[in-house]
Amino acid sequence: MSSCARRAILLCAVFVMSMPVVGCATPAAPQGVGETAIAPVTAPATTAVGVKPVVPAPGFLVVYSGRSERLVGPMIEQFKQTTGIDVQVRYGSTPEIAATLLEEGANSPADVFFAQDPGGLGAVANAGMFETLPKELTARVQEYFRSPDGKWIGISGRARVVAYNTEALTPEDLPTDIYDFTDAKWKDRVGWAPSNGSFQAMVTAMRAIWGEEKTKTWLEGMIANGAKAYEGNTQIVEAVARGEVQVGLVNHYYLHRFLAEQGEEFGARNHFLTGGGPGSLVMVAGVGQLATAKNPENARKFIEFLISPVAQQYFANQTFEYPVIDGINISREIVPLADLNAADIQLTDLADLAGTTKLLRETGALQ
Repeated sequence: MSSCARRAILLCAVFVMSMPVVGCATPAAPQGVGETAIAPVTAPATTAVGVKPVVPAPGFLVVYSGRSERLVGPMIEQFKQTTGIDVQVRYGSTPEIAATLLEEGANSPADVFFAQDPGGLGAVANAGMFETLPKELTARVQEYFRSPDGKWIGISGRARVVAYNTEALTPEDLPTDIYDFTDAKWKDRVGWAPSNGSFQAMVTAMRAIWGEEKTKTWLEGMIANGAKAYEGNTQIVEAVARGEVQVGLVNHYYLHRFLAEQGEEFGARNHFLTGGGPGSLVMVAGVGQLATAKNPENARKFIEFLISPVAQQYFANQTFEYPVIDGINISREIVPLADLNAADIQLTDLADLAGTTKLLRETGALQ
């Protein structure tokens, strides 16, 4: 062999030896949400020397939230930090977000609908827009707080109560049934929020329990009695405490935030109506995964995170709501659900949001 040929073979060998050797191992996928936390993504066990492992990006998630950023923003932020998933959130009222989803239909960019009440969830579910959640996921939630067909699950429970001014009233002064607030003695003393999703869920419960005519009569009686409209529960509780109105129809947990911030001198307290009618409603905030979700795996991780003990304890301790899974301690400031004479109604009976909105507009309660 000539010296020229030997030189060519040697150069080829050096070139081949200098090329990087790529391992055959498949990069590990991100781990899902566990019961308490989400494990970090780990690199493959074997990689070639000098080669940076390829780790799949955690991706995106689009959440349409009918719950306020103040209430759920911290948990969404924790989910983002734990998983690295880029979560984009659109906030609004539950009726507004539900209407948007129904209008967008299959073209909606949303992966998850996080609703304040079962009315919004039911409206979207009845339109066939939710994916059925796996049984191993829905089974973690107490039966009352999930839809029977697995289209959505509850994340936190909330009770409808009457907030009352402590200087003007005692619990003994309050009626047992919400219908009694149409009595003339309550004229100009009651605050309500007809545009609020939870209020609308309560009116839907009235329609299911009382029927259309009695519900319409109640709405007209409240208007005639000078019920004062507010934007939401926060504004009502503030108005009750300063004596602008003496009672307000709200969810239970708003008062506890004020007590935590302002102390026992705050001038309002809660009273749960003992009559067991629609004014004694126990509801749920919940989530559903859109059937058209572009990021279904991340949607599932998000839902799993929200019913993990970490998230459930957050809702119990920080927002003063009822947990929907077993084994979570509730705040000692909250009356246990077992001690409440709650309305006898299925949450799926609260789905007719459109019918309630129509009635509220017909009576003039909602402009």
